[in-house]
Amino acid sequence: MPLEEMMWVEKYRPKKLEDLVNQASMKERLTPLLERKGELPHLLFAGPPGSGKTTTALIIVKEILGDLSSDYTLSLNASDERGIDMVRERVKNFARYSDRRDGVPFRLIILDEADSMTADAQTALRRIMEESSQFTRFILICNYSSGIIEPLQSRCAIFRFQRLDEGSVTTHLKEIAKKEKIKPLEPRVLSSIYESTNGDLRQAINLFQAASASGELSLEKVKAVTGATVKGRVGDIVRLALDGEFENARLKMVELTRVYGIPERDFLKFANEELTNQKGDGLGDAIKILAEYDYRLVMGAQPELQLTAMLAELSALKNRKGE
Repeated sequence: MPLEEMMWVEKYRPKKLEDLVNQASMKERLTPLLERKGELPHLLFAGPPGSGKTTTALIIVKEILGDLSSDYTLSLNASDERGIDMVRERVKNFARYSDRRDGVPFRLIILDEADSMTADAQTALRRIMEESSQFTRFILICNYSSGIIEPLQSRCAIFRFQRLDEGSVTTHLKEIAKKEKIKPLEPRVLSSIYESTNGDLRQAINLFQAASASGELSLEKVKAVTGATVKGRVGDIVRLALDGEFENARLKMVELTRVYGIPERDFLKFANEELTNQKGDGLGDAIKILAEYDYRLVMGAQPELQLTAMLAELSALKNRKGE
């Protein structure tokens, strides 16, 4: 069975701009740009996970390049290849080619999680954008526009995606439930999914599919699946660290980032959400620790080393209380 048939997040990924969930103002601004394809500027999509940034980029690629999209598009996850070598070798080599067939206005390069790129890599990217603008367009995707250097921001049309509200997410899940012939839903089921995923539609659909694997969906099944979600795992890691169990916390963090591929910035975001639910005198110190390591990641420090050091500092808070 093809991947898009197995994973609902792919099976029901919007194919047209008007099919995107919510984001009305963004769609209103993008529509006229797509009507003048040859004049499309570089684009910067910023906003929370699961709000439609990558989907919108894929829609633009298909709209502009059609059946030739695979030949004229380079898509990279910048969090996997953060440094200047990636920019010089892969991006520059692709962007510099000016050959194109009739009807193809330019090549397209999508850089997902661009805010995880080092400052040097972003500076190199700025030069490439200037040199290849005649025949290449860039779509930069990030969670935090503050992680993109100002010279790059100034060269892009910036679109800020909003976190999806509960009504938009639950309506979309109901449409999927109808198409997948899921039995009638209990009143609190969809609200529980939304609360567990905090407006992240991609994560909500994945959770929805996992919880309804048997063809039925109940609040108990949602709660059981939620316990295994990334957000829940990060919460467990933070609690272990705060209890002084550094080694256990470190091992679980490595598993989560290496095996499950959670971005380091998402790890910090979920860790912050877990800390805000904690009580105690050391909460302020813990938040300051997270803020410090968030800054270090933005500045291009090695991610796994920084998260390990962060967990060590959180674990050290336990010893300070005992002094």
